[in-house]
Amino acid sequence: MADGKWRRAGATLIRVIAVWAASALTLLALAGILPDFRLQSDDGDTITRTAFTAAWGAGAFGLLSALVWPVLVRALLIVPALVLGALVFFLNGSLLLIALRLIPDGRGDAAPETAVVVAAVMSAVASATSTAFAVRDDDAYRRRLSRLAYRRRRGRPADQGGPGREGPPGTVFIQLDGVGHDALVAAAAAGLMPTVAGWLADSSGHRLTPWRTDWSSQTGASQLAILHGSNHDVPAFRWYEKETRTVMVSSRPASALEMQRRAIERTRDGGLLTIDGASRGNLFSGGAGQLALVLSMAARRGKGSRSRAGYFAYFSDPANATRTALSFVAEVVREIGQSTRARARKVTPRVKRGGLYPFIRAFATVVERDVVVAAVLGDLFAGRTAVYADLVAYDEVAHHSGPHSRDAEKVLERLDRSLALIAKIADRTPRAYRIVLLSDHGQSPGETFAGKYGLTLKDLVRAGSGLPVPRRAQRTRSASEARDAVRIALHRPVEGGVDEQAAKLSDPIVLASGNLGLISFPDIGGRASREQIDRRHPALLSTLANHPGIGFLLVRSEEHGSVVLGPGGAEVPIAELSDEEGPLAVFGAGAADAVRRTDTFPHVADIMVNSMYDPGTGTVHAFEEQIGSHGGLGGEQSRPFLLWPRGLTDPLDIMAAESAESAESAESAESAESAESAESVEPGESVSAPVPPGGGLVGAEAVHRVLTRWLQESSGPQVPVRAEGFAGAGPVDEPFPPGVPGAGPTAARTAQAIQPLPPPNRQDPAPDATGTTA
Repeated sequence: MADGKWRRAGATLIRVIAVWAASALTLLALAGILPDFRLQSDDGDTITRTAFTAAWGAGAFGLLSALVWPVLVRALLIVPALVLGALVFFLNGSLLLIALRLIPDGRGDAAPETAVVVAAVMSAVASATSTAFAVRDDDAYRRRLSRLAYRRRRGRPADQGGPGREGPPGTVFIQLDGVGHDALVAAAAAGLMPTVAGWLADSSGHRLTPWRTDWSSQTGASQLAILHGSNHDVPAFRWYEKETRTVMVSSRPASALEMQRRAIERTRDGGLLTIDGASRGNLFSGGAGQLALVLSMAARRGKGSRSRAGYFAYFSDPANATRTALSFVAEVVREIGQSTRARARKVTPRVKRGGLYPFIRAFATVVERDVVVAAVLGDLFAGRTAVYADLVAYDEVAHHSGPHSRDAEKVLERLDRSLALIAKIADRTPRAYRIVLLSDHGQSPGETFAGKYGLTLKDLVRAGSGLPVPRRAQRTRSASEARDAVRIALHRPVEGGVDEQAAKLSDPIVLASGNLGLISFPDIGGRASREQIDRRHPALLSTLANHPGIGFLLVRSEEHGSVVLGPGGAEVPIAELSDEEGPLAVFGAGAADAVRRTDTFPHVADIMVNSMYDPGTGTVHAFEEQIGSHGGLGGEQSRPFLLWPRGLTDPLDIMAAESAESAESAESAESAESAESAESVEPGESVSAPVPPGGGLVGAEAVHRVLTRWLQESSGPQVPVRAEGFAGAGPVDEPFPPGVPGAGPTAARTAQAIQPLPPPNRQDPAPDATGTTA
């Protein structure tokens, strides 16, 4: 053992000397290249003296970086995270100027702007040299990550630490946002994702299955159900609520928090991650105690609500900060080059990718990825029971470049390297881990609705309503979770999805969520009927239903209940809706059930519009500026994937067992279930939807039940975070009553999470009909 310690000490000393030597040589080279940087006195020095000066300066800079940088980052945590990343170069330059002042006899000097360049190059060289040694020394790399994890878990109670590797394994859920089942299979087969391909090829590795989303095939609905068990009353990425005159937007912190509160109140469960969990880079917390880059928590106030631990843990290492800053710049340049090449080659379909988009893309594909991956690695060393992390890089690039583009494929390659790193570290942590890979939806390609037909959905609605339409089609800006994440990182308010100028109450409000459109009439109380719409705008419904870019409409009828309208005068009552014939025939199995379920939501729009879908090409027409879209029915967007270790129970077996248990107890439990669900569940609904005929994994709520079962299998019986009859509306400091199952710190977190938001200001003007967000 003593020999091992001496060997490790010797390896560390060699690594320090090598990094020091590389930094000194870099200083010498830069002093010879840059005119405003010198390491000699005015009279000149010998080569030996100059080398000594460079070594002194490099050593002082390295020591200052090691000692001062963590303190500096902690002091600057009040600065927005993205701004902190931009300050990396300036802070490094300042440290270098201080280091040069420490050189004896004033032999080191540099102009401030030159110091920034020299510091950046030195940090990059030092990082590369250190990484080169770490690659050959797995123990060194593990110790470095262990120190990172230790800083993150210092406040963690001793009894919450993870058990040894001989104990029950933990589970890491990695969500590849927007990666459909077919896209994953194709990338693995083409060699773009060797880590995933290895898992699939290994007979003892992982198994893969697609699952089917709800009608609202987007992160807000899917991830809410996956983490919190319910996405009831989430009809789209954004929707209008008449009673409060509010546009709910899934990527807006206040809306995300309210969606999370409603889900918890409905299920009486804090979430998937309430037992020693961590939530990283998600829209919702999942009930986790450890949070980083969680959107819904950005709306909270008070200590610990801003979830800055992830940023500090990552940026406290100057090598990480410099590497991410350089990668950020490289990604911006890459996007500008790719978009310029697409314009020069006249690639179609194509959307505008200028303005701030290159920086938004770089934030999603570099900053968020690096911080989230580092947070997950810290969780592995901390031994946490369940970790759920979302990597949004592919989704952001596919929206603007296309889901099958070379740009998107390159992102999948880089994501696979992140998966390889997580898998490699998971093999070296004190606790064993099972890695589950999944997605929340896919993406369907296709030209935008405006690009194809020369007018937006809003323009079409106004034309059908007899309202004035602009001569030129206005641009419908693309929804972007990454864009809103950037705003939050900059402490900027997230836009609510409508123009600042208020619309007249008689004007329809048109909202877009990928290829799903929602039309609401704010001056009609409740859900408007077909008859009311026809009396006011006789040509609107026929104009929409017969447009070649629209597949079908859902609208309420006073005579037949809700009906689906399609081209050529097709009209089908929702009770008679079928996947085999009628307007939904091209959309595939499950489309009718998905539409019927959404029709029961209290906040379903007056008119729900789904774009056309061509099953031959797999294309749809997004109502936003996206050539890769999701949000409605049609194509790959509705087919995400679930990839799990073979040691866990097959999801279809879990669903079959649920169905059998439900059938056995249906008769005896019918009256009890009706009484229990009357308070919170709509008539005829169930929080846990039954397995549809033919089996299969259908709906994000089913995925939640599968993941919950896997956590139980991995970690043994869990204390349920449930309380019968708990209304979920009391103050934060009122936990569950004593003796209620789930009482304790976790239950208190559940009670806190479901507090209602303050009522919106009813004096605010009604939104206008644009319905778009940044």
